[in-house]
Amino acid sequence: MKIIKTIPYIPTNVEVENLGPNKVRVIAYPFEAGYAITLAHPLRRLLLSSSVGLAPIALKIENVTHEFDSIRGIVEDVSPFIVNLKNIRFLEKDTLGADEKIFLEYSFQGPLVLTGAHLVNEQIDVVNKEAVLATINEDATLKFSVIVQKGIGYVPSEDIRVLIPEDYIPLDAYFTPVRKAVYEIENVLVEDNPTYEKIIFDIETDGQINPHKAFQQAIAIMHSQMSIFDADMSSIPTAQKQASEDNYDFKDLLIKIDSLSLTARCFNCLDRIGIRYIGELVMMSENDLKNIKNMGKKSYDEIADKLQELGYPVGTELEEDKKTALGKKIAKLKS
Repeated sequence: MKIIKTIPYIPTNVEVENLGPNKVRVIAYPFEAGYAITLAHPLRRLLLSSSVGLAPIALKIENVTHEFDSIRGIVEDVSPFIVNLKNIRFLEKDTLGADEKIFLEYSFQGPLVLTGAHLVNEQIDVVNKEAVLATINEDATLKFSVIVQKGIGYVPSEDIRVLIPEDYIPLDAYFTPVRKAVYEIENVLVEDNPTYEKIIFDIETDGQINPHKAFQQAIAIMHSQMSIFDADMSSIPTAQKQASEDNYDFKDLLIKIDSLSLTARCFNCLDRIGIRYIGELVMMSENDLKNIKNMGKKSYDEIADKLQELGYPVGTELEEDKKTALGKKIAKLKS
């Protein structure tokens, strides 16, 4: 039976399939005709451009002055050594702040085929431990330092030069942990209507982040970017404003804090006082967060960085009506 709609169809089905190590397929349907591409394309761009990863940003090798030099007793020159280093995918052992750098110091004696596994220490882990970095000859010693930092996207070495000590060689930094993000759109039948659509997303990461979690974070970033359009309602007539306040979209604030990938210590601090949703963190002031029992500086900085990434810096002031409505929704979810 043909009907005249007043609102678009809301998708009801989502499926997640594990395709292998660090590979997932996310399927969602049914969407109105044209809606699938409207959502899928920006999500793909956010996955590739805004997923947070770790990368080496600078290198210092003993007795080496520039990137076109050679290293005594090492098969590889500095240039191929740098290429190999940039292929190493690091994994943080303790959550870093937004501008925090890890300074790694290494010294290796030959003969040795140096791989990613040799770089693992109390500060850092490596995803691709089998990746070859250098071949050290007998009676040779290789001493070097690496600076690793968290970031998004690609940052050229020219921009990094001003952020590191002068005696280090700046490196092009490719932070993105998402190797592949592709989607297909298929038609699906709904009540004899074949024009509805299904999105099939295939996502693969390098192991720094779970691909399903990367997808969730891309969705959260999309919500936070779009929230700017709700920021200033002062020019909207009162009746229209009230109608909007009754229909706030809290999707990004009603996501559980599990999706933030917090360290165990940080998560436990929040869990002990019953914090379950991102919205509860957003509604807390800086003092409220810092006064949580066992909340150290590292844990506080970790939460602050996560909220900043989502577009809700600590101390974000929500409109009173929005804050009240959010509190009621969270209370209902927790009841």
